[in-house]
Amino acid sequence: MTSAIHGNAKMTATATTRVLGVLAIAATALMTVLGLLVSPADVIQGEAVRMLYIHVPSIWIAYGAFVLTSVSSVLFLRRRKRREDQGRHYDRLAGSAAEVGVVFTGITLVTGMLWGKVTWGTYWQWDARLTTTVLLFVTYLGYLALRRLPAEPIIRSRRAAVMALISFINVPIVHYSVDWWRTLHQKASLSVGRRPEITGEMYWTLLYSALTVTIVAAWLIIHRYRVIRLEELRDEEALAALISSRLKKDDGSN
Repeated sequence: MTSAIHGNAKMTATATTRVLGVLAIAATALMTVLGLLVSPADVIQGEAVRMLYIHVPSIWIAYGAFVLTSVSSVLFLRRRKRREDQGRHYDRLAGSAAEVGVVFTGITLVTGMLWGKVTWGTYWQWDARLTTTVLLFVTYLGYLALRRLPAEPIIRSRRAAVMALISFINVPIVHYSVDWWRTLHQKASLSVGRRPEITGEMYWTLLYSALTVTIVAAWLIIHRYRVIRLEELRDEEALAALISSRLKKDDGSN
């Protein structure tokens, strides 16, 4: 069993993902230079504005990851019984995207707290944007925990898919909270149909940072998908070995 799993370990990396990984590292290095050296300090926030290049792309990637989780969950629920492999593909994609989304939501919260200490004088306020973001983080942690509960795989995946759709309700609430309620949090730096709040080197550095973080997130989702697949193979082989051992024991007793 172990040798079979080791043999499948090659599935976690391909020529394409290696290129994507190198591209992610190079893009991140350039983003660091642009964010720390090229982009100027803000007139009001000073050097703290550099947190923008991590904070904003992180929440956008979290949104995108949770959208992918929800779409995959819908496709899983709509699958036909005879297409079990396709259903498992959607389930793995939903899980891997959610994990990456939770990671970037956590990064959003941490960078936001650091930024808040500089701009608001405190790490935390029970602000509408902050509170809804924490709720988003917790609900998707609950989704990931549900995926780990012992149950029949198809039943567990169905429950997780429903939970993913329920959790997604909070995504638009988080995004529009600064428009719906009076909050300490500033309006969106980048928004469709709205004039950008920043210009010049800051604007282009933020756009580039969003592209870079997208590449990193794509690389993480692909690899996490493959790790989930390997975990399934491990469990299937362990179950097959257990059944084989039990059958041999029964034959010996007879």
